[in-house]
Amino acid sequence: MLQLIKDDPWLAPYETDLNTRFKYFQDELKRIEKQYGSLLNYANRHQELGFHHDSAKKGWWYKEWAPAAEKLYLKGDFNDWNNESHPLKKGENDIWEIFIPDSEGLKNLSKVKVRVQASNGINDRMPAYTRYAIQDPQSHDFTACIWQSSKKFKWTDKKFNFKEIEAPIIYECHPGMAQEKEGVGTFKEFEENVLPRIKALGYNCIQMMAIKEHPYYGSFGYHVSNFFAPSSRFGTPEDLKSLVNAAHNMGIAVIMDMVHSHAVKNFAEGLNDFDGSGHQYFHEDGRGYHTGWDSKLFNYGKEEVSRFLLSNIRFWLEEFHFDGYRFDGVTSMLYHHHGEGMAFDHYDKYFKEGVDWDAIRYLQLANTLIHQIKPEALSIAEDMSGMPGNCRPVEEGGIGFDYRLGMGIPDEWIKLLKHKSDEEWKMMEMWNVLSNRRHGEKTVAYAESHDQAMVGDKTVAFWLMDKEMYWHMNKSDDNIIIDRGIALHKMIRLITSTVGGEAYLNFIGNEFGHPEWIDFPREGNGWSYKYARRQWSLVDNHELKYEYLNEFDKALVHLLNEKQVLSAQPAQLLNVDEHNHVLIFERAGLIFVFNFHPTNSVPDYEFWIPKKGTFRYLLNSDAPQYGGFDRLNPETEHVSFEKQGGDFLKIYCVNRTALVLGK
Repeated sequence: MLQLIKDDPWLAPYETDLNTRFKYFQDELKRIEKQYGSLLNYANRHQELGFHHDSAKKGWWYKEWAPAAEKLYLKGDFNDWNNESHPLKKGENDIWEIFIPDSEGLKNLSKVKVRVQASNGINDRMPAYTRYAIQDPQSHDFTACIWQSSKKFKWTDKKFNFKEIEAPIIYECHPGMAQEKEGVGTFKEFEENVLPRIKALGYNCIQMMAIKEHPYYGSFGYHVSNFFAPSSRFGTPEDLKSLVNAAHNMGIAVIMDMVHSHAVKNFAEGLNDFDGSGHQYFHEDGRGYHTGWDSKLFNYGKEEVSRFLLSNIRFWLEEFHFDGYRFDGVTSMLYHHHGEGMAFDHYDKYFKEGVDWDAIRYLQLANTLIHQIKPEALSIAEDMSGMPGNCRPVEEGGIGFDYRLGMGIPDEWIKLLKHKSDEEWKMMEMWNVLSNRRHGEKTVAYAESHDQAMVGDKTVAFWLMDKEMYWHMNKSDDNIIIDRGIALHKMIRLITSTVGGEAYLNFIGNEFGHPEWIDFPREGNGWSYKYARRQWSLVDNHELKYEYLNEFDKALVHLLNEKQVLSAQPAQLLNVDEHNHVLIFERAGLIFVFNFHPTNSVPDYEFWIPKKGTFRYLLNSDAPQYGGFDRLNPETEHVSFEKQGGDFLKIYCVNRTALVLGK
């Protein structure tokens, strides 16, 4: 019996399904190892296809998989964009190839395209394994560039050891919007200006969005066109390497938003109908199109597609030293219905109804490959369905992810802030949402990510304070809406991080309550960058209250790191008081006290604790340096006492305040 079923008896009725799923993976892995020698060899297509310099023959090989194409020609600045002077020959396994001697002028940074003649006409296309693509500033058209790694760049990150990171505390970020200027930020600017901020806050991992090339900047990087190319709008591939190298030298891991759930439908820039068959990389007809995302869907059951995507995983880990991936849109991959309009209220929904076995097998192979290449790497699933075993090892019957995103947590915070007054908040409901997760499957907790900050939604800070942030964030300005907002902003982040999971995530700028939403340049806003940036001047201004939130976030992250809170056993509930809106729990030997009540501060508040001792405040959200009202003496010691056969503490339980007590 699979370990997954042993640990969850409710899965027993689905033992046949899970065994079949596991065997489907095992059979494919055995076939791969027999035919290719190893999974690693199978995932080396990027070393075979695309452009590669042959130093022995003194020239370049270009190879492309295009089974249904009739003719292929290479054109570029090296041959004055001649349409027919350099035809490719079709060889085994539908691989087209051509060799171009160095003497013909093809070199690093040469601009090229491949001219494809097929049933859909004659079209100039981007080679599928393009490693660098540049956009014309006037026409906005993309052109492929040959890219060779520069010998000038040297990795200096050998001493970085991801294993030393106890638990991921993740700073989610987008390089383009990370600067204050109204424009597109670069990898270099991020390295110089933003990495030091992240280091100062104490985060040990960054999650980078929009790394792969995408035609439309406003897609936030989720409509990928060139899967092996870092987006040139942020700089060169070497600039990205420099950023990762710098992060590693600061002790910060770097993971990438991995978009393998779909691809841009754009014909000129992407893979769509490359060989004229209509279904080369993607499923045929409607199954190959995601109506909600207006994008193309991969056929994970096709060998060359599997090799393309797995090679993509290997490429970024090895070439750019990434430390893992946050897989986007996993729910869409797992089910033919993509999770749209589906309530996952019964185990049948995970095993019997519309499950894509090819996609599950692909994800199992992907996670196996990731940990073969880099055992300590992170693999995070964005899955809202709650698929059992998503974050359990493949050999136990799982899919192999290390963590899943706790997507229900931010949704619940938005519901509370949007639909209920403070007096209506229920402590037990809050606790259940934060603590409810599958046993043995790790969760990344977060109060808000980029999703909650986009146009059409609001950040937690904006839900709390809205337009008052424009007028009352000066430290000398008293305002009850701002006071409430700052107090609850701190409490929400502290309770989310300490109860919600085994890792924690924050989106860039939200740590200091960045005002307003994110709105990328588009026709509807006059192609403005006003809301596609981060206003660091707000938090750097010592006269503004944003500094309070930033300092609290720094203290929160320090606590999580120093006390190893996230790697400890799940939080143990000690006290629920619906009348006073008080929640008290223990984790990592610390006592966490939350009083969410708008007005009730309770003197001599008694509660049971697991072990006796003398306690002091390790973190107090009411402290003046965090924008609090300084109602507690930071030097106070609380000595436990016996009562009714147990150990108790007595404290002043201050309203809208979170306290962390340690021995």
